[in-house]
Amino acid sequence: MITRIISRLGWGAAGVGFASMAYAYLTLPDVRALARSNPSTTAFMQLRAAEAHAIGKHTRHVQRWVAYDHVSPSLKRAVLVAEDDLFWQHEGVDFEQLEESLQVDWARGRFVRGASTITQQLAKNLYLSPSKNPLRKFRELVIARRLEAELDKARILELYLNVIEWGDGIYGVEAASRTYFSQPASSLGSAESALLAAAIVNPRVLNPARPSKGLLRRQQIILGRMGAITPPAAAPFAVPVPPIADAQEPIPVVTPADATSDSRFGEPLQNGAK
Repeated sequence: MITRIISRLGWGAAGVGFASMAYAYLTLPDVRALARSNPSTTAFMQLRAAEAHAIGKHTRHVQRWVAYDHVSPSLKRAVLVAEDDLFWQHEGVDFEQLEESLQVDWARGRFVRGASTITQQLAKNLYLSPSKNPLRKFRELVIARRLEAELDKARILELYLNVIEWGDGIYGVEAASRTYFSQPASSLGSAESALLAAAIVNPRVLNPARPSKGLLRRQQIILGRMGAITPPAAAPFAVPVPPIADAQEPIPVVTPADATSDSRFGEPLQNGAK
């Protein structure tokens, strides 16, 4: 009798799990439009707006979309080094890194270590929440694979560089470059590029304008690896750049606390884009 009850409970749990996964799959967004147009907002931008509204704070949004070929090659290299040095070698998901991450999380009994590719980070920024629950992670993995199937690598990187958070209310590389260094993204040198890329791991704490010792240490590691990375060539078809909010609005400079990095830089991941 007890065995039968346990068996029924097991089958019931399996059924619920299957139904949840099927629902998550069937309700995934259609990413094909991203090949032809740029998104006007993202799930992360909406989340930040809701967080600000909840505490009665003005929503800050500084962004200016920039075409892929108007981003410094140094910045592209630096971001690939910092966030996804195997960008060319996977189809949206780095399964070796994912397996290693799951093993670490299992050993610690909680979701800690990040193993997201740039494509996964883009999927999360565009459509999902920062929650680490397994169902959300499943959606992220499937969306990442869909992005890779529908878009070329240059387009994926272009979208990523234009939508990720680079400070409180600062989105995209053009806004970040003008805010922190008073120059367009096309003019960034290696040092500035490495600083911006180093800050992605915790963009609301790390300030490239006033780098902490930890941020400078991460910058030097990125600089040392940039020569081995080749960014994707620009696609022959460029998506028209829409008029988005001017990035000239200044940001109050704050002194950041040291933030930890991810395991590729010898330190555990604290927060940020993973």
